[in-house]
Amino acid sequence: MRLMIIRHGDPDYSIDSLTPKGWREAKLLADRLCRMDIKKFYVSPLGRAKDTASFTLERLGRKACEKKWMREFDVQIDRPDIEGKSIVWDWLPADWTNIRDFYDKDAWRSYPVLRQGVSEHGDAGAEYDWVIEGFDKLLAEHGYRRSGQIYQAENANDDTIVLFCHFGLECVLLSHLLGISPMVLWHGFCAAPTSVTTLYTEERRQGTASFRMASFGDISHLYAAGEKPAFAARFCECFDHTEERHD
Repeated sequence: MRLMIIRHGDPDYSIDSLTPKGWREAKLLADRLCRMDIKKFYVSPLGRAKDTASFTLERLGRKACEKKWMREFDVQIDRPDIEGKSIVWDWLPADWTNIRDFYDKDAWRSYPVLRQGVSEHGDAGAEYDWVIEGFDKLLAEHGYRRSGQIYQAENANDDTIVLFCHFGLECVLLSHLLGISPMVLWHGFCAAPTSVTTLYTEERRQGTASFRMASFGDISHLYAAGEKPAFAARFCECFDHTEERHD
């Protein structure tokens, strides 16, 4: 099975939709996806993800299955350097890199600040568990049932499924599939708007499968059309670049 995880287009968070650039990106993404044989589409309930999917779905005459757990991973925590709540996946490097547990795929959730995080389902660990429960249920519906750290291929196939979602959520899914702390992914990876991350199952022994990531954050559809990638999800390359985001 091929799994494609797509971040939404350049966002206008004030209206939970896309900027004019984001709409252009979504059209170019549709040019790419409409040439593929896709078994099923899934989408976050948030507007920016739905809008990103809209061109592809309209052109193909298809619908996407909406999953609440695919919304952005928006756990609120008390970030050490500021007052008030902040999203869990945006810390200053000097702060999060000093915490050894954040590099561990299991221990990250036990750090006090994350245990005090606030979400609909509890702290950061509880929200993570809710997401991966929904994700594993989806994969089981497509023939791959979680067993320990890998999957039982109950109905092995070469179908392609597409998820339109968000950067923070994408890192949670990759954390689960690849056995990596989400803190490392949230802070060390950057998925540009409309980027495509692709994973394949590998069934090297019959009935047992794992996922291998073939590409992360691919934006070749933008480059092919001469569309410059959006800066969203990145911070200033140099501190004196005042036109770029610092925080």
